[in-house]
Parts: sequence; C-alpha cells; structure tokens
Amino acid sequence: MSRELDNRKLRGVRLCSGHCVREMMAGKAIIVMGTSGAGKSTVGRLLAAELRCEFLDADNFHSAQNKEKMSRGVALTDEDRMPWLETLRDTLIDYIIRGQCVVLACSALQPHYRDLLRTADYEFLLNETTPEPVSTPTSNDINHQHRRQGKSLSSLVVFVYLKATVGVLSARLAVRDIAALPPAQIVRNIQKQLQV
Repeated sequence: MSRELDNRKLRGVRLCSGHCVREMMAGKAIIVMGTSGAGKSTVGRLLAAELRCEFLDADNFHSAQNKEKMSRGVALTDEDRMPWLETLRDTLIDYIIRGQCVVLACSALQPHYRDLLRTADYEFLLNETTPEPVSTPTSNDINHQHRRQGKSLSSLVVFVYLKATVGVLSARLAVRDIAALPPAQIVRNIQKQLQV
C-alpha cells in the first residue's frame, strides 16, 4: 500500500539534526564563487547559517595596498592577488585541520585561482600525484577525476559557482558603490576575464 507524503507536514522537518550537519561538514570548506553582484556574500551567509559554520568574505582579506588600488578603479594583477589567495588558502587549511566547516565568498574567477585555493584540501594534493586511469573509467576513477576538479562532495574544498545574467548583474551593481567604474564597464570587464 503506497501513501503520498503531505508536503505540508514536511515543512520545517530536518532529515539531519544540527549535530549531524556539523559532523557531516566538519573539516570542509565551501567556496561560493562568482562575479561581482552574483550574490556570493548573501548566499554564503545563508549557507553558513544553515550549515552552522563560519562565514568569511574574501574581500576582507585584501591588503591595504590592494584595497587602495581597487578604490582608484585599478584592476588587480595576478601579482597583486597571489598573496591574497595564499592567505585565503592558508585560512581554509586552518579550518580544515581543526575539523571546522567554513563558507568563503570569493570571486575565484580564474581556473588557476581555484587551483590554488583547492590545494587547501590535502587529499586533493594526494590525488594530484596519483596518475590518471589508463583503462575504461570505473565509478572510482570518475570519483577520482571529480575530486581532482573539486566537484566531488567528498572533497574537502568544494566550489559553488553562482551565475547571473548580464541584466541581473547590471541591476545589482547599479545600486552598489563599487569602484569608480560604471556597472556596465565592470560587467564587460568581468565577462572578458571569464571569456564569456
């Protein structure tokens, strides 16, 4: 005899208690990434609250020189960003080693930025030294590939990419006071950087 569940009865029901969530997420870093205006901070804060873990905004980790440069509307170079990214990675390592969950809002637009952040996952580093499978992929081989790319939920560092249309980004950026550039120019610069 089958019986349909009444969705109204399920509202507010958690399949996992707070303790269970903390246990599942212990030692994990979730990086909420995307362009300016995609909602990284908003979604990141909500996710951190739901998972009962700490929220960090990568913008708070920039050096005074980087902040000053950005306030003048000057784009940061890779050379400017590397110490910042290394600090973020080291911060993630501290959380992972302590067995704590952390959500980080960070643009991480370039693949090599994500690669550097992904090295906070010591298991990723071990997988990097493991050769790719030569034969037909099995489920273990596919999981291995996903871990290398940070796509597996068993990874200690997981990326969540927030995407928004140009119209949505333009509208959000129009009401924000970021840099001296007009929002349309910021969106064009971001699209160019993402190669979209």
